[in-house]
Amino acid sequence: MKTVGLTGSIGMGKSTVAQMFVDEGIAMFDADAAVRRLQGPGGPLLPAIEAAFPGTTGPDGVDRAVLGARVFGNPDALKRLEAIVHPAVGAERAAFLAQHADDAMVVFDIPLLFETGGDRHVDVTVVVSADKATQTARVLARPGMTRARLTDILARQMPDADKRARADFVVPTDCPMDRTRDAVRKVIACVSASQDR
Repeated sequence: MKTVGLTGSIGMGKSTVAQMFVDEGIAMFDADAAVRRLQGPGGPLLPAIEAAFPGTTGPDGVDRAVLGARVFGNPDALKRLEAIVHPAVGAERAAFLAQHADDAMVVFDIPLLFETGGDRHVDVTVVVSADKATQTARVLARPGMTRARLTDILARQMPDADKRARADFVVPTDCPMDRTRDAVRKVIACVSASQDR
C-alpha cells in the first residue's frame, strides 16, 4: 500500500481535490472529520475535554468557539487538548488502515501535514495550491471571515510556496476544474506506476 498525504492552506480547494480522489475510487481518511466525530454529540472525547476545559461541551458536543477561545494563544492549554485528541485520531487512523489493508493506495487529508511532521509518515505528499488572489477571494467569501482572521490563520500555516517546494506533487485549483481533475489522475497514475516497479 502507498500512503498519500494531501494538504493545502486555507482556501486552496483541498476539500474539492479530496473528493476527486474519492471519485476515482481512492479511500480517504479525513483527520478533521474524525475530530468532529470524536467531539460531536455523544462523542467519546467529550468527558475528557469537559474535565480538562469545564464548560466547553454540551448536548451538541464540543462548543468549538468556546474551546477555541480557551486554547488560542495558550500553548499549555493547546498541549492538554492535543494530548486528548491526537491519540484518539491515531486510533481512528489505525482502524482506517486495517479496514483498507488490501488497497493499493489510500489518502490522508491532513491540513497541517508539514507543520506537524506528518509528511514523515506518508509515502507521497500532495499539495493543493492556488494563487493568492484566488485563495483570498475564496476565504473572504466564507460566513464570518475577516481579513484579520485570515491573516491570523495564515500566520499559523506554512507558506504555500514552502509547501509546494516540499511536495512530491502540486495540484492546482486556480484553473478549469478538468485541469485539476487531470492533475489528480496524474498523481494516482504516478503512484500506481511506482508500485509496479
